[in-house]
Amino acid sequence: MPTVKRDTYTPDSLLSVAVRVFNERGYDGTSMEHLSKAAGISKSSIYHHVRGKEELLHRAISRALDSLFAVLDEPAACEGRAVARLEHVTRRTVEVLMAELPYVTLLLRVRGNTDTEVWAMGRRREFDQRVAELVKQAAADGDLRADVDARLATRLLFGMINSVAEWYRPDRAASGHGADGGDTSAEVAEAVVRTAFAGLRTH
Repeated sequence: MPTVKRDTYTPDSLLSVAVRVFNERGYDGTSMEHLSKAAGISKSSIYHHVRGKEELLHRAISRALDSLFAVLDEPAACEGRAVARLEHVTRRTVEVLMAELPYVTLLLRVRGNTDTEVWAMGRRREFDQRVAELVKQAAADGDLRADVDARLATRLLFGMINSVAEWYRPDRAASGHGADGGDTSAEVAEAVVRTAFAGLRTH
């Protein structure tokens, strides 16, 4: 397992290492000893910056959530027909997931076992609900099929988006391996939008 050298150690590099270890071992299966070994620093050095591993979890999940909620405030997510706004949010959510892959992956894996995880799940539900409102509005406008329940459509949409975290590998994208995981974020985002809305749009 690669380590972070002492002379390049920063709070950001510690967070990056912690997220990698959380994703590899699971949050519950990670100890401060695991984190100190992976970061190449002492546990006391970690405690100099954070109170413990749950603070690292909170910082990591906050980074993912802040990036996702920022999408909802973009002009294209706030103006125009609901269906166009929904397509924009879908496209940008995929792009954020790919840009912040380790952090969003960690967010998707929380199960509510700690106060931070309960908070994160609540924030995820809030994000999902705001997207669901766009789905409902687009359906009311006649732009989405009326025979598909809005709640089900929202779940299917997020299912497609979140599945990207299971197979996308940034290193393969950088090496240009194409269909086996090397597509760019723009290509993947466009594919998700085209595939999802081909089945949801009324025209």
